Amino acid sequence: MDQRIEDLPPPTLVQTEAELDRLLEAVRGDEAIAVDTEADSFFSYRDKVCLIQVTAGGEDWLVDPFADLDLQRFASVFEDPETVKIFHDAEYDVLILGREYGFRFAGLFDTRVAAAVLGSPTPGLASVLEGEFDVRLDKSQQRSNWAQRPLTPKQIAYARLDTRFLIPLMERQQAALEERGLSMIAASECRRLEALEVVSAESNPDDFVKIKGARTLDPAGASALRELFIMRDKLAEKHDTPPFRVLGNRSLLQLAERRPSSEREMLRIEGVTSRVLTRLGDRLQRALDRAERNGPLERLPATPRRGDQVDLDELGVELHERLKRLRRDVSTERKIESSYLLHRSTLQRLAAAAPEDQAALEALGLLEDWQLEMFTDDIVEVVRRFKEDVARGVVPAPRRGRRRDGRRRR
Repeated sequence: MDQRIEDLPPPTLVQTEAELDRLLEAVRGDEAIAVDTEADSFFSYRDKVCLIQVTAGGEDWLVDPFADLDLQRFASVFEDPETVKIFHDAEYDVLILGREYGFRFAGLFDTRVAAAVLGSPTPGLASVLEGEFDVRLDKSQQRSNWAQRPLTPKQIAYARLDTRFLIPLMERQQAALEERGLSMIAASECRRLEALEVVSAESNPDDFVKIKGARTLDPAGASALRELFIMRDKLAEKHDTPPFRVLGNRSLLQLAERRPSSEREMLRIEGVTSRVLTRLGDRLQRALDRAERNGPLERLPATPRRGDQVDLDELGVELHERLKRLRRDVSTERKIESSYLLHRSTLQRLAAAAPEDQAALEALGLLEDWQLEMFTDDIVEVVRRFKEDVARGVVPAPRRGRRRDGRRRR
């Protein structure tokens, strides 16, 4: 590929049905198309698709979801396994397109996955394109406001490059994967991405436990953090702004830890400035007062589960940790990102089932043939040693006061 960025023809901005007709005609003529999205997660309470980039028929297209377009016409393209849809780091795109438009995907290829499977320590798009094609991307627009209209020339130039080189990149990666016998690993992860279930975007008051450090708080601090989290979320929704722009997580955590009783004490909290106090001081104090009236939160809610997450008892958590160490060792040896060897949900299910032999492992139906070949003996050995340790009392039996996911209750 010898085409320089400065020599590229301008992309086509798709804002009418006639322009969409032309794009879909180009798509129908291609065996592979490249796709990306831009969203406004840094500028709105709930992110939305603000742009869909497509490279097809040798052209770059920027589809405007805010225009009066029937985007459901893309559904048959995305669901067609005969047309390869190339993304770089597809998970976010698949989930947001599924949430907003109900799109499902087949024939997906993720160039970020392929780069990581091939051993790249920096599989981000900018690094990969520079390494493969000596193309240097300008990432200055990465966090720009994609909901604004009209798009700026810099935004347009940035957006079109996110898909422009993905087709030749995939071709190189497919050849390298095949040559090194790694195609099945990348294919397995791509099939997982295709099967992702859309997660609700609705806020849950118990999501406060996702804040880093929430589980280190005492019961009174946990109660305070919950009320502060709820206050911030309501205010962010009212003003259609991301919660972190109202007040950062670290500030919330420190407020919950210290529970200041005056503005002077609040000003000692990181991120709480005089300007923040003018805007939020009364709300922060009312949230802390509510927490005091509610009393300590003696039992934290379980971390909200993903759809594929498995609850484990204490023994299951211990076996899970041992299986993670096995995966890490193989990942280090083979220089392949560990999650692509055995996904998190697969490890959890293995820990819950604790298969004692090859027949039991195969019967679970969790592993593909290449994974069985790579891991069977080691998994069976880890489980055998674990059960021996349990029988000898090396691993403590489950105790009261543990939640089903293995964390200690407060």
